[in-house]
Amino acid sequence: MPGTYDFEDLLLKLSTPFYVILIVLEIFLTYRQPHPEHSIRRSYSFKDSLTNALLMLINGGVDLLFRAVYVGVLIWFYNFALVSPIQNPYVYWALLFLLEDLAFYTLHYVDHHCRLFWAVHVTHHSSEHFNLTTGFRSSVFQPLYRFIYFIPLALIGFDPADIIVMYSLTQIYGIIVHTEYVNKLGWLEYIFVTPSHHRVHHASNVQYLDKNMGMCLIVWDRVFGTFQEELPAVPPRYGLTKSVVSETLANTVFHEWKEIGKDFRQPTDFKTKLKYLFKAPGWSPDGSRKTSKDLQKEVESGVR
Repeated sequence: MPGTYDFEDLLLKLSTPFYVILIVLEIFLTYRQPHPEHSIRRSYSFKDSLTNALLMLINGGVDLLFRAVYVGVLIWFYNFALVSPIQNPYVYWALLFLLEDLAFYTLHYVDHHCRLFWAVHVTHHSSEHFNLTTGFRSSVFQPLYRFIYFIPLALIGFDPADIIVMYSLTQIYGIIVHTEYVNKLGWLEYIFVTPSHHRVHHASNVQYLDKNMGMCLIVWDRVFGTFQEELPAVPPRYGLTKSVVSETLANTVFHEWKEIGKDFRQPTDFKTKLKYLFKAPGWSPDGSRKTSKDLQKEVESGVR
């Protein structure tokens, strides 16, 4: 799909200087004065930002190596599309945007609620900093399965090339919401994912766990019950509920897989081992560990 590659190359050339300008501005604001709303340590560290850049490059490499496979799969399903493509280009692209954003919401929800996929996605949440470079802190193996969520789009007549282009476009928006220097945005908060919403998503405060899953639109979270407003009395605390002991690049990517391995070595039956893999992060057969929903129920009941 030469046209797709050309468009992605153009997006890269246009977005790179845009990102650089925003990041430089954010660094200037970070070191000039503390953020007016959140009394936290400075948002940038060289090591953390370097890790984010390296994870982005690894993710990009995995995506390129696997691209022929997932593009081929999407084309195969597109050839068996159940309906004819929409002819009106405005309706076509608007509907593709809406449905692809919903597909991403579904992907993101599963990533947070199934430990197998959380082991991949946790990398993106492992930083205790929150800034524009955090948007590049990629779940490096997500390209190996992300395309599965786009198969229904191909089946209802959306060209795989257009699906890939739309994902690249929405990724730009998904990156720029990783900032503490944009306050709430009035009526836009009811429609779009804003920096305020995404600060909640990256926070490890119990009230904020597994909330605000959308890429561009917050409406899915409002409809499906995963929305949480940023509360003035609860400033976001970034990172994981349990910090990663070693911050090496390998451990950042594989630490949850190591924990799964420890659970698999427990003297228990195969069914329980599968539950360790497919149930929500934090699940344990004896209840000694807690999922995010368990923790939130405790807060609501006043136990914590």
